[in-house]
Amino acid sequence: MRPRGDPGDPEARALRRARWVITTQIAVVVSLLVAVAGGIAYGMLLSGQHADADRTLARTIELGPTATPPGCVWLFTPALHAPAGPSPAGVPVAGLAALTPSPGDVHTERRSLGGMTYTIRVENHGGVVSQAYFEERYQIQDRSSLLFGLGIAELLALLAAVVCGRVLACRAIRPLADALRRQRTFVSDASHELRAPLTRLHTRAQLLARRASERDRDGLEQLVRGTRELGEVVEDLLLSAQACGGRPELVPVELGVLAEEAVAAEAVRAGAGQVRIAVTRERGPYVVQGVPTALRRVLSALLDNALGHTPPGGSIEVWLGQPDDRYVELRVRDTGVGFPAADSDRIFERFARGTEGDGRRFGLGLALVREVVTGHGGTIAAVARPGAGATFTLRLLRADLA
Repeated sequence: MRPRGDPGDPEARALRRARWVITTQIAVVVSLLVAVAGGIAYGMLLSGQHADADRTLARTIELGPTATPPGCVWLFTPALHAPAGPSPAGVPVAGLAALTPSPGDVHTERRSLGGMTYTIRVENHGGVVSQAYFEERYQIQDRSSLLFGLGIAELLALLAAVVCGRVLACRAIRPLADALRRQRTFVSDASHELRAPLTRLHTRAQLLARRASERDRDGLEQLVRGTRELGEVVEDLLLSAQACGGRPELVPVELGVLAEEAVAAEAVRAGAGQVRIAVTRERGPYVVQGVPTALRRVLSALLDNALGHTPPGGSIEVWLGQPDDRYVELRVRDTGVGFPAADSDRIFERFARGTEGDGRRFGLGLALVREVVTGHGGTIAAVARPGAGATFTLRLLRADLA
């Protein structure tokens, strides 16, 4: 038995998808806001560090080698370098003095030397070219700490956004889910209430048609057809409510037997319309897991559709077989008016109507057929050409695999 809201329920899938879309959108927006805020904070920190390094180097060159430079700063002049002691690997860089040939010239750059990044300032001060190096070790550590903190904040914000987004999405979707549930309940209740009086009306109309005179019989037969069609609409609405609501228990169903019963039920109508109708079966049972009444309605709708579009002298074939070890396949092939290939998907939309034939090619019936088949975990497809008939192919999992 399929649980309520299972993947076979189109409305449940749509609601579930809407919840996740809202949740994802909220999470993305929050993540982007946190990322933008983090990017601004990182940019401000980086800009401040560079400005601080530039000021420190400018002040160090201004004071000259007589003053002890701040920590992580080295000053090199043609005569000496400060602080005293070994200088870092790769420092000073030969050739940088040539970049400031005239008094007052200043050159600033950032370069990686010996595995460490330095801010370098070269200045020609009164004809004396000085090079000052600022080691960015602690600045790099500060930036790494900020990035780590931003990453943690982004992750926590994303988790919080997913949780809050899910809660908000569920609250936002709940009225829609309740409305759909009330709609299904109303349709189901109304259909149940209408079935009995419509059945009585149809039966009385049949009795009157049998007893009526030749002059009144045509009108009464039209009344009988009208009551039958109205009853079929009620059955379709009830089937739709059941297909979208809670799932009834699935049982093994012999699809071949249902097909033969459906063909036998339409034999009189087919004979009156001079249409040959037959069942072609390969060997073996065709047992699927499903709801017998629902699958019977599927076959009835497919045959009704074929009879409505097959002119006198045509034929309808119901073929059953097993294309592989997993599926049972049923085809309803007619030699009727067909339809354009572009309408192969549209015919399964609710109340989309065609212009050819005297039956209901684009109506509620085929839409319900697809809902029932999808609810059983199967597929249905239609292929046709104008004037060359149509073939509807139904595939369902075998009972032992469902």
